[in-house]
This record gives sequence, C-alpha cells and structure tokens, in this order.
Amino acid sequence: MTRFIISLCAGLLLFPTLLRSEGWKAGAASLVITPADSLWMAGYGSRTAPAEGKETDLYAKVLLLEDAAGKKGLILTLDLVGVDRGFAARITDALTEQLDLPRESIAICTSHTHSGPVVAGNLAPLHYESLPVEQQQKLDAYADDLLAKVVALATEASAGLAPARLQWGSGKCTFAVNRRENKEPEVPDLRAKGRLAGPSDHDVPVLSVRDVDGTLKAVLFGYACHATVLSGQTWNADYPGYAQMELEKKFPGAIALFWAGCGGDQNPVPRRELPLAQTYGADLAARVGDVLRAHMPEVAPSLACAYREIEAPLDTLPTTEEIRANALSTNRFEVARAKYLLNQIEKKGGLAGAYPYPVGVWTLGGEIDFVFLGGEVVIDYALRLKRERRGIRTWVAAYANDVMAYIPSLRVLEEGGYEGGGSNVYYGLPSLWHESIEEVVVKGVHETAPAKP
Repeated sequence: MTRFIISLCAGLLLFPTLLRSEGWKAGAASLVITPADSLWMAGYGSRTAPAEGKETDLYAKVLLLEDAAGKKGLILTLDLVGVDRGFAARITDALTEQLDLPRESIAICTSHTHSGPVVAGNLAPLHYESLPVEQQQKLDAYADDLLAKVVALATEASAGLAPARLQWGSGKCTFAVNRRENKEPEVPDLRAKGRLAGPSDHDVPVLSVRDVDGTLKAVLFGYACHATVLSGQTWNADYPGYAQMELEKKFPGAIALFWAGCGGDQNPVPRRELPLAQTYGADLAARVGDVLRAHMPEVAPSLACAYREIEAPLDTLPTTEEIRANALSTNRFEVARAKYLLNQIEKKGGLAGAYPYPVGVWTLGGEIDFVFLGGEVVIDYALRLKRERRGIRTWVAAYANDVMAYIPSLRVLEEGGYEGGGSNVYYGLPSLWHESIEEVVVKGVHETAPAKP
C-alpha cells in the first residue's frame, strides 16, 4: 500500500509535466491602435499636415506560443512604419515584467505601412524633430497609450493559451518589384514581357495555428515588399492590412498576423491608388489561402529562441564642425539631422562608430529558422540567408525590433542611391554603413542561431 501511495503521489506530481509535454499551446489576440487624434503620419517627408481620417483601422496583434517544455515565444505585429530602439525596449521591458518573458522570447514586427502615425523616435529627423510642440506632445501620448495596449494584448493572449497544432508552408506572390532595377512607369510592360530586372523574393511563408478540433485560430505570414501603395492623408494599413482583413473574413474567428520581409528595395507596382492596395492584399491573402488548403507539415513542439545586439560598423564619422555646417544647409532634412546629431553629442559626449543592431533567431520544431532583423533590409540578405541555412525553411523578417535605417548589402552600398545611404539623413545616422555591414549582419545571424540538428 505504501509503495502504491508513493507511486500515486509521484504520478500526480508528474501529471502537469506530462500534460505540458503533449504538444504546443498557443494564444492570439488583436486590438485596434488607430489614433483617435489627428496625428502626424509616418513614412513620407512630403506630408505637410496631420491625418484627415481613416480608410482602415490599424491593429496590434499578438501570437504567443508555448512548446512542450514550457518555452514561450511572443510575436507582436504592428501596423506601423516602424519602432525605434528606445520604444522597443519599453515594450520588451514591460512584457518581461508582466509575463516573465526573457528578451529573446519577444519579437516585434512592423508592417511598414506609410499610412500610420509617427511613433516615438522612429525616423526622428524626418518627422518628430521638426514638428510643432503640440504635435510632439500628442505623439508622446499616443506612444504611451500604445504601450499600455500592447501589454494588455499580450496578457489577453497569455490568458487564452490552449492546446494547439502548428503547421508550416510556403506560397508565391509576385507583385513585388525591385525598385532599384526597374523604372516604375515601365513595370507593367516589363512584367508582361517577362523582363523585370533585379533580385526579388516572392516567397510567402505561412505558419498556421489550429485548435485540437482543427479549427484555424491564427495564421502568421510574411512577404518582402514595401507597404507603399498609398501616400494619402488617411490612416490605412495598406496591402498588408487588406490581406489580413481578407483572411479573417475567409476564416471567421481566426487572427491573421503579417510580418514584413526584406523588402527594403522592393515596391508594389503599379501603386498610388486605393483599389491597388485592396487588389494586392486580396492576392496575398489568396496565396496564403492556397497554402492553408494544401498539405502543411506539422511543426514539432519545440522552440529555441536567441537574441543579441551586434556592433554594426559605420563609416567615417563627420566632425562636429561638419555637422554644424550642415545645420546651416538649405535642405531642411539635413538641418534636422544636424540638430539631432548635435543633441546626441551634447548628451553623450560624442557619436558612436557603430550601432547596436538587433538580431533574433527562433527555431521552430528543430527545422524552421525564423530570423528577425532590424531596419529596412534589402532583398540580398533574405536570398543569401536562405542559401546558407535552410532554404525555404528560413524565414527572414525585417523591420523587426528596431527600424534605425536601411540595411544595404555590399552590392547596394557600392551602387549607392537611396537604399545605399541616401536615406540615412532621414533616420539620423551620421554616416554611411561600413563596407563590412553585410558580412557583420550575416555572421551575426549564424552565430546567434541555434546549432543545426
């Protein structure tokens, strides 16, 4: 009898572990983050007034995963042009405190819509630094409110954790065009003739989350293309928003979450008209739907998460005298950057020669590498990482955790142009990236990622 009682007690003690080891658990939640106020919009320096209304709502969404060993990973997707390092830290610190999640278990992904609000320090010289004080105060209040909403959203997803089945697949969608290699007016004709130039990545990675009955509860998907169909004065989640709405319409009760791939040099073409954003969104949703209807391999219930910040080197820094001279420029963006950099020098005593660049890698089921890179990463990185790691099983999200600048490959850096460094003025970087930037980032991914089984 005593032996039976001991065995029974031991079994009861092990029972929670046995239950936990059965498979995945998942929880998802969604919340509107459309500003109630008329705030300044992010993404284009040509805007001269705040938003004038909305075409669609903007959303924050959370997918929380827990593997068989109790390891958790939280993906936050935001219909925003980006977040800066400081605001990302506010989010991750709050989620760590609220849900006891380590930093490596949190990934912040932005869709890069150019029809959302300015948030905190992202693109500060382009927007925030030159705005009236009243607008800055409104934007500060919006950021505070957004932080509270994200924490509430993550808490809701955590409370909803339930047994789940994860599957993966990949489709194709072809409206993204390499904008450096093709003149926009010529794209329709070039596409019809099969003569579009330059690299692109048309893969559509898909992760489905179903409950024990097989009902779709969440779908996470990505695509490498700028969300720049629209450039008006109304809030709009652009084509990623329309894709998510279409999927949620097709699969009632499911939450669709989008992450932007390495689309720094990729545009949706043609563009600038609302029906085009709707059409691209419907096309992308249809391709995701094709994957969901096809056979999707199961993802084993294991999750490994890693995160680090690497020293991404900058080229030769300007002197204080050179920056002061730029403050007298007739270019208002050069002036804004100069003031921004002079403020940094005053606060920190100088400029850093490298940037703390965020690299995250999750491995799902021992076979899918999910890479999270900061900044507006050009397509060369996704193509290279797929070659060097797990091919189609390597998913590369850009615009993640911190959008601090464009991240050119060596090819693009040497070619120059907007993505090669011309855009750095809008982000406030003091110089170009060093020519080693591509090797440093790729090495950072390989060193951060869990070892291949």
